[in-house]
Amino acid sequence: NKGDITIELYKNESPKTVENFLKLATSGFYNGVKFHRVINGFMIQAGDPLTKDDGAIDRWGTGGPGYTIPDELSSKEVYAEGYKAGVLAMANTGRPNSGGSQFFIMHKDFPLPPQYTIFGKVVSGMEVVNAIATVKTYMPGQIDRPLENIVIAGVEVK
Repeated sequence: NKGDITIELYKNESPKTVENFLKLATSGFYNGVKFHRVINGFMIQAGDPLTKDDGAIDRWGTGGPGYTIPDELSSKEVYAEGYKAGVLAMANTGRPNSGGSQFFIMHKDFPLPPQYTIFGKVVSGMEVVNAIATVKTYMPGQIDRPLENIVIAGVEVK
């Protein structure tokens, strides 16, 4: 609801992650999902289906598709660049192979360890990423949940 973000997916470098993302996107899984974690100067995160239910707000950030996918961290070219502004990566629980549907888009360059599968980048709409990243949040540095609902209205695959 802040505008359009166009993403280029890295199907050669992260084929399983891209396949999973496309499956979820084309099934409508992401429609109505909120950005539940926003850290200005770092990243914006969405993909938790629990965010569709305001009654489950205490569990936002813990949901997924009901399965996990393997990490794809072997592309030397992708990780040589690192987690730069606009990078799209799969969120995880901090354990290997624990991603599923949650993803994040880097707001600014940030030196993360290479433990999050990078599977795309923003090709247009960084102004929308910036608009999301700079909204006011509850308890910055702890919960980082936006005060206003930032909703993915839909995903279009071209």
